[in-house]
Amino acid sequence: MNKSLIKILTSFFLIIFASNSMAADETIEMLNKSGNEIMVYSKKVVRVDVGETVFWKATDKGHNVEFIKGGVPEGVDKFKSKFNQDTEYTFTVPGIYAYWCTPHKNMGMIGFVVVGGDKSNLENIKKIRFSAKSKKIAPDLINSL
Repeated sequence: MNKSLIKILTSFFLIIFASNSMAADETIEMLNKSGNEIMVYSKKVVRVDVGETVFWKATDKGHNVEFIKGGVPEGVDKFKSKFNQDTEYTFTVPGIYAYWCTPHKNMGMIGFVVVGGDKSNLENIKKIRFSAKSKKIAPDLINSL
């Protein structure tokens, strides 16, 4: 192999490994108020790649994160954080993840994570039985996925 080809290959591998180590993790705040909305996540829909992490920051008290039954890809275990605590989840299975704040789900405190651009479980997401304010806002959020 000539020296210029070795340099090119070395540069290529450094770029690939460097870009993989700089994952575009997301942070979502759990808030009592944002603008004219109450009991909300700061971002309602986020998109991440497989292996990336979402951090939920307990900016205000009284909130948590709970994956909705039937609202995650097949094979994903239940996830429910403690109240008033920052939490994080590293996504290893592609698909759509629906979640809510357990005490404020009826007030519209719901969110979605799309992992790896995979929307293969979208029909299951559409079958989730939201109630109260969440029932009103869920269709637009699901359509935005």
